[in-house]
Amino acid sequence: MQNNLDLDKISLKMKYIRECLSKLEQLKKLIYQDFIADFRNITSCKYLLQTSIEAIIDICNHIVSRKKLGKPSSYSDTIKILLENSYISTNLAEKLIRMVKFRNRIVHLYLEVDNQTLYEILQNNLGDFELFWNEISSKIFNEE
Repeated sequence: MQNNLDLDKISLKMKYIRECLSKLEQLKKLIYQDFIADFRNITSCKYLLQTSIEAIIDICNHIVSRKKLGKPSSYSDTIKILLENSYISTNLAEKLIRMVKFRNRIVHLYLEVDNQTLYEILQNNLGDFELFWNEISSKIFNEE
């Protein structure tokens, strides 16, 4: 009965997220007109956000599965289970649920993702990834 987290796997996913964030920080420096003037900026931003959010989802699923915390029926359920088990704060849970919804829009409702929203996320929400790492790492590295 495996109940231990694969900290190397989690760290590797966080390294990937940090690499994506470094690239997103470069895009963040652009003024809006320059950002939307080149389709590569928009496409890169969408992909980097999508895969970073998916890495967070993978980490959350890994914790829930390995710690046998429940059987989520959705990504949002996974986040709620982590909240109920004190792995994350209410504030972070709300941010993660918004991230998951945004990821779903990129993947399934891609025509509804407008450039202004994308730019606003780039300007205002990259810190949410660091908040995730701070809360998760303080919990998982202290309990192992």
